[in-house]
Amino acid sequence: MADKPTWPMGFIRETQIWKSVFRHGKPVDPRNRALAVISNVFLHLHPVRIRKSGLRMRFTWCMGGTTFFLFLVLTFTGLMLMFYYRPTVEYARADIVDLREQVAFGVMREIHRWGAHAMVITVWLHMLRVFLTGSYKPPREFNWTIGVMLLVLTLLLSFTGYLLPWDQLAIWAITVGSNMARATPLLGHEGPGASLLRLGDIPLVHAADDARFALIGGRFIGEMTLLRFYVLHCVGIPLVAAILMAVHFWRVRKDGGISGPL
Repeated sequence: MADKPTWPMGFIRETQIWKSVFRHGKPVDPRNRALAVISNVFLHLHPVRIRKSGLRMRFTWCMGGTTFFLFLVLTFTGLMLMFYYRPTVEYARADIVDLREQVAFGVMREIHRWGAHAMVITVWLHMLRVFLTGSYKPPREFNWTIGVMLLVLTLLLSFTGYLLPWDQLAIWAITVGSNMARATPLLGHEGPGASLLRLGDIPLVHAADDARFALIGGRFIGEMTLLRFYVLHCVGIPLVAAILMAVHFWRVRKDGGISGPL
């Protein structure tokens, strides 16, 4: 005669609701541990098994995990800041000052700022570690490309967020940075190939519709620039980065887990 399930967890595990969510037993053996990972929407992005050598701190530096943790911190603190920050010329600077001096938990802004600096550093260190250990070689070259794209997105997050305090340092820094977009190949009116894009005597790329104009929303840094950078910083770039990170983690699993020492 089978033992009666213990109360209360035993009875809960026998319910239809529990079985519809968890379609495997407790992860106490290799098979169920593998099923627990594969059947979970978050855990299935990671490999079921990884090399023991791949967990050594002196090999991985834990820079990939640290970068992802900082991304989560920045997402949370950024959401908190969105409750108080208004992306308009009239209020942007005043809201930043209030976040530092008046608003409860205004320390979130400092955590967000320093976390952003730290994330740029950890991404570079992660890329350096992957390069030095040869972890970009086949069959991992596709994931290396995804990593390079995530590095670019991280730098773009810092670039777009730099304008949001709306002070003189931010405005002139973005002015200098956005002027570089004028030299974008084919898309900037001063870039390589722009002079070749003509319809008869009419240039197809000029200052009124080139890459810089599209980036800042006008000829000069203004309210449209602030709004565009705010949307890119808070929605556009983080969304793309989150999707690519999911692909990045999934690809690590498909490539056999974390690469081992050479």
